Amino acid sequence: MKQKEYAIIDVETTGGKASRCRITEIGIVIFDGEKVLETYETLLNPETWIPAGITELTGITMDMVKDAPKFHEVAARIVELTENRIFVAHNSRFDYDFVKEEFRRLGYTFTRKQLCTVRLTRKTYPGLRSYSLGNLVKHFGIRLDNHHRALADATATTELLKFCFAAPNSADEISTLVNRGISATKLPHNMQLEQIMGLPEECGVYYFHDDIGRVIYVGKSINIRSRVSQHFNDRTGKGKLIARQVADITFELTGSELVALLHESEEIKRLQPNINRAQRRNKFAYAIISRLNKEGYRCFDIVKNTAQVRKEEDVISEFPTLSRAKGRLNFVRKHLDLCGILTKQNSGNICFYYHLKQCRGACCGEENTLEYNSRAEKARLHLRNVFDYDFLLFDRGRNHGEESVVLVQEGKYRGFTYVSKEESLRVEEIVDRVKWLESHPDTARIIQRFVSEKGGRMVDLATGKRKSLV
Repeated sequence: MKQKEYAIIDVETTGGKASRCRITEIGIVIFDGEKVLETYETLLNPETWIPAGITELTGITMDMVKDAPKFHEVAARIVELTENRIFVAHNSRFDYDFVKEEFRRLGYTFTRKQLCTVRLTRKTYPGLRSYSLGNLVKHFGIRLDNHHRALADATATTELLKFCFAAPNSADEISTLVNRGISATKLPHNMQLEQIMGLPEECGVYYFHDDIGRVIYVGKSINIRSRVSQHFNDRTGKGKLIARQVADITFELTGSELVALLHESEEIKRLQPNINRAQRRNKFAYAIISRLNKEGYRCFDIVKNTAQVRKEEDVISEFPTLSRAKGRLNFVRKHLDLCGILTKQNSGNICFYYHLKQCRGACCGEENTLEYNSRAEKARLHLRNVFDYDFLLFDRGRNHGEESVVLVQEGKYRGFTYVSKEESLRVEEIVDRVKWLESHPDTARIIQRFVSEKGGRMVDLATGKRKSLV
């Protein structure tokens, strides 16, 4: 333990999300396990506005940072201070992600072994009421005069680390956390820990190969190294099967989590790895189904999306919430003058929309089944396609200088590409760059789920204007 050196780091920022916010201050303490070797602190000009709530929390104002160095001016010093040292922070994911993202903006991949003192303190001192830095310094009697300033918090974290070092079995706990819980005994016999630690902490798709090079498993993650580590800590039947068969690991970086999801789905279908399920089974909670009633009219209904429904019913499309399913079905009903009773939008003998002249009378015998069902078949097509218009969806690229672009045409996912942020490309030029892929039913749902949860910048192909998904 004493042979290692630690860079204990704290950052203050303009907000909570590394991809959108910036660092306003960084403090670093270099510690060899016994004594402090060096300290470093600087305010940073974030090149963006500091919200009032952040100023109230940290005391850092726009006036304080206006003449401070920008990150790129201190980047080399941060590399020097952290190189060949373990990156330590209280809730290390937050601080590490911000530092890594700042380097990403400069086109540099920052990767260090990490140690989180929140997790370490939980291991070495279990059962405490709270593991926030503020409460831990009170519990251990650590002095912290300027909480939420970078060097003060980094210094307090260093003192906390000393208490953790003094706990029984701390060396084993630190080794386990730094190596993401992997020990040599858990690795496949022909793989080394250095091989796992050399994987990127980036978003992409990874492949497990057997001893003759065949792909036996395909996965995706926003942090490939972390996810692969989890596989080798997995003691379930699947985890043991992977550990027995894997001999090599390769990967493709995507930058975008959406592209990783879509590429993973495509690669599973293309490669048919024996450990993957051949078809994704992630389902939305609600489904629109279709059936003919006793009079021969095609009806639509919204039901809970169960395994029995998927087996016995004609499932047209799936939705994460009941309100989204209702909204979608009502949109199609109105667009095609379908009957509210036959689309379960209202009940009774005569449809409410008949009186509004939005139903042509299937509910009261004024429209025959042939005429009605011709429009109902168009409704089935609209509902299956999920999307009503063609669009490009822009997301994070593999580096700060590019964006990923996903293409949807004719209601189907067509493929993805990458474009430079410095290029001024017309919509048609971007579309031409996309290598078309075979469409699968689940890819539209992957896009729909991703956008409903995380949003995205979309451009309508017909108008060239930004738009939101229905």
